[in-house]
Amino acid sequence: MGQNLQSGERLRPVDLARTHGLSTQAVRNYEEAGILPAAARTPHGYRTYTPLHARALSAFLALVSGHGHRAAASVMRAVNEGAADEAFRLLDESHAQLLEDRRTLGAVEDALRDLAPDDTAPSPASGTFIGPLAHQLGVRAATLRKWERAGLVQPRRDPRTGYRVFDEADVRDARLAHQLRRGGYLLEQIAPLIAQVRSAGGRQPLEAALTDWRARLTARGRAMLTGAAELEAYLRFRG
Repeated sequence: MGQNLQSGERLRPVDLARTHGLSTQAVRNYEEAGILPAAARTPHGYRTYTPLHARALSAFLALVSGHGHRAAASVMRAVNEGAADEAFRLLDESHAQLLEDRRTLGAVEDALRDLAPDDTAPSPASGTFIGPLAHQLGVRAATLRKWERAGLVQPRRDPRTGYRVFDEADVRDARLAHQLRRGGYLLEQIAPLIAQVRSAGGRQPLEAALTDWRARLTARGRAMLTGAAELEAYLRFRG
């Protein structure tokens, strides 16, 4: 491995930076973080890189597009430490998350198809409190209170206890909000969608959001393929 690092063309930090549209400091930071193999040094202490480092940087940047910065960095560190199995496990986790996001999207689409005008009517005879609903969704009660302040849910107050009571429509809105948050939407983006659903005045905004979400999942899947190809090239270059 040491021979591979020392052989071939010598590259300066600026050479790697320019090729990949980065700053030289970013290249140094990636090396220090273990994303790139350790660089050789000249007698005067200057870093010298090789085509191996260029391959590593290309692989990392490609992985970022599909897996995110943190996962891509962990994968590259594992590879550079000789722990290929750990790198593959991390990639598997990322693919599993993409599959889960696709399932979540499908659940949102199913919920949208099931919406009807009378879904927005409150059900005063029944309801659930904030604790059980938070547990059901897998979020904190503070998250539901934040969603209430943003207008995503509108629970009524029990006149005797003052506790929040979420009726069927609120539970539906909370589910949609939770799923859209999983899709990467901000609260201010979700609020008008929930309002449209609540008023049953039209579902086009929500349908457009789901279409955009599906397109982003597709783009992420393709980016994962590109990242896999670049990583395979880097593994082969390592020998």
